[in-house]
Amino acid sequence: MLKNFKLKTKARDVVKLNDEIVQFVKESGVASGTCTIFTPHTTAGLTITSFWDPRGLEDLQDEICRIIPTRIDFKHQHDTPQDAAGHIKSSLIGVTMTLIIDQGELLVGHSQGIYFLEFDGPRNREYFVKIQADS
Repeated sequence: MLKNFKLKTKARDVVKLNDEIVQFVKESGVASGTCTIFTPHTTAGLTITSFWDPRGLEDLQDEICRIIPTRIDFKHQHDTPQDAAGHIKSSLIGVTMTLIIDQGELLVGHSQGIYFLEFDGPRNREYFVKIQADS
């Protein structure tokens, strides 16, 4: 099963994806298998982190921007310095993840959330979720 999800982001946005993905896994009826999440964007990423303190999501983006700041001396400048920094952030964070489905439930820790990270934006974005049952 494959489903395409759409979202609108703001600049440096962090969007929680858990609710839609958990619901899709339940609706799939798959008892045991894998759930792959993918976004086809070069200035965005996917991650799992704690959802307990929303300010932690700000810290996450702040630290990513501190490690890879927007600057004008990037060698690739096809679009803007922010776009160039977004490409590097996306490459380091990643655009795909695979999670385990067991007993019809997505296996994530009790404080873990699945998040879409916007490194450019605002943008219309999408991500795909594919569920595969074990054979």
